[in-house]
Amino acid sequence: MTLDKLKIGAFGIITKVNGQGELRLRLLDMGIIPNTKVEVVKLAPLGDPMEIHIRGYELTLRLDEAKQIEVREIAK
Repeated sequence: MTLDKLKIGAFGIITKVNGQGELRLRLLDMGIIPNTKVEVVKLAPLGDPMEIHIRGYELTLRLDEAKQIEVREIAK
């Protein structure tokens, strides 16, 4: 499953970061790397972008970016 499919309040473990070039490097630089726990905090009123909690900080991603991040949903 990809990050954009996780519901608000759900947790996941990043399994793979897809994408190419600058986008992939930017995601990795922001701490979005495999085996990292992530929580979906909220979605904007129109559904895009989404806010996640990762590595102790809040990060906002567009859904197109979130679709590049594969996750495995886990319990709290």
